[in-house]
Parts: sequence; C-alpha cells; structure tokens
Amino acid sequence: MAQGKILLKAGTFWTKIKEQTEHARQCGALVSIPTESEFVEQQGVCFLVRIASNLVRKDEAKRDQQKQSAACKGDFNPFLPYEQDLFVADISDTHVCILNKYNVADYHLLLITRAFEEQESLLTLEDFAAMWACMAQFDGLTFYNSGKIAGASQRHKHLQLVPLPLTPTGVQLPIEPLLKSAQFHNSIATIPEFPFLHAFTTLDSLWKESPFSAAAATLECYHSLLRAVGLEDNQQSRAYNLLVTREWMLLVPRSQECFESIPVNSLGFAGTMFVRNEQQMQILKQYGPMSVLKNVAVPNCEIQ
Repeated sequence: MAQGKILLKAGTFWTKIKEQTEHARQCGALVSIPTESEFVEQQGVCFLVRIASNLVRKDEAKRDQQKQSAACKGDFNPFLPYEQDLFVADISDTHVCILNKYNVADYHLLLITRAFEEQESLLTLEDFAAMWACMAQFDGLTFYNSGKIAGASQRHKHLQLVPLPLTPTGVQLPIEPLLKSAQFHNSIATIPEFPFLHAFTTLDSLWKESPFSAAAATLECYHSLLRAVGLEDNQQSRAYNLLVTREWMLLVPRSQECFESIPVNSLGFAGTMFVRNEQQMQILKQYGPMSVLKNVAVPNCEIQ
C-alpha cells in the first residue's frame, strides 16, 4: 500500500487554530460551555473537575441532532459534511482537523477521517500519522474514546486533541505524578496506584520523527497495549480509552459509560472530569474521582 501524504505545512498549525477559533466564535459556530473549576484530591492526584454552569445550548443542539438523525433514519453525521466555520486545516489525504463545537476548554480539536469509519474500529497507521503531524507542531494530549461505552458521542471515527498543560498547577496532566512509579515488564508497564486494568508505555520522542515513521512505531505500541489488556482479538467488547502525549501512551478498557450518572471519557483518566451540576459534584466528592474511574473501567483482577 502506498504511503499517504501529509498536507499540513510545518509551522502553520497553531496560527490556524487561533485564527479559526476567533472566526468560529464571532460567527456563532463555536458553542463554548461555561464552567467553574474545582480540584478534588484522591490517592495523590488533584483531579480538575469542571462544573457546567449552562448546558442549555448544548442540550438544544443535541435535541436538534436527534431530530435530524431520526429524519435520516439514524444516519445523520455531523462530520459528513462538517461545518466549514469549524474547519482548521487539512492534515493529510485521509484526515482533516476541525474545532470541537461544544468545548469546555480552549482549542479543543477533532481529527476526523475524510471517509466514514466506525468509532469502534481499530486505529490505523493513517490515524497516528495525522496525530503526529499535529503534535509535532504543539505539545498536546490526543485521546480516543472507542465507542459509546468509552464516552464517544459520534459514530464517525475521530481522535481528539487538547493543548497541554491541562491545569495551571505546574504539571502537564493531573495524573502525571503517578506515572513516575510505572512498573515495566519489557516495554509495557502498569501504574501501581491505578485500581483498574490498564497498560502504559513510553514513546521515546517519536514526535521528532516524520509523521509516518512515528506512526509505524506508535501503531506497534498500540497493538502491544491492546494485547496486554486482552482486547486485540476481542471482537465483542472493544470499549477503551486511549491517551497519547509526546512522551507516553495509556490504554484503559471500559466496562460502562457512567457511574452514578457521571459520564467519563478519556480525559477522566488524564485527571480531569466534567459534571453537569452541583448534585453530580457532591456524588463525585462522596466516592472520589479515582473510585469513579475504577467503577467505569475493568477491575485489575480480570487481567489475564
């Protein structure tokens, strides 16, 4: 198979992101969700928890999307076509980058496939090449919610990318302190403080290589992580969250979408969570964020 092409020009991405964000705000295409933030600590991690102060516009848009989906007999896809006012850049011949329409943090990006692919399908060389083309230009966290149980809201395959750091506390990610205790068995590690099934590996500055070279090595690591948690050959249940930075990659299998009405996606395993109201915040504090993650993931005792 012929190698694809990277279309994103070096040194242009961050400028495009800022310019398109400003445009999308001015024309109303970008619907930022106002939040208040609070830190909730458990097991040595200061989780950043965002509380939504107004979800009216998002809820209205979701109802409109459900109506469109019903009118299209369930086939409505907001990414085909995507809103032109949200378009940031052509990344490759297989992927484009758009702004996340409903964002709770600035510069939240979506890397979407040009042609339809299911969100639960395995990631490919092209997916990782598009990711590295972007992360070579600014330091960020890329994450993938594999399926509805893992927090995906759309069927069309999309990776998500947010700039780092995620918090103003001096660490790139709230879970970063725990990663220092990683226990390696060959190239795959586990984090002793994580009370759920997971697999972790380092990436040895792959972002400095060409996107497709970096992608080939990352694809191999990705399949190693899937094997480590027993998901690679499991066709029935392949719900998981994948987090990738310039330095490492973490994969966490999922068992359920929510705990006590609190939804969790990949960002939860990075140490940031989102609640819709004060009631959910009190539930989160009652159980603790790490306990919430444990309940939506898979128990460690299920490691094969």
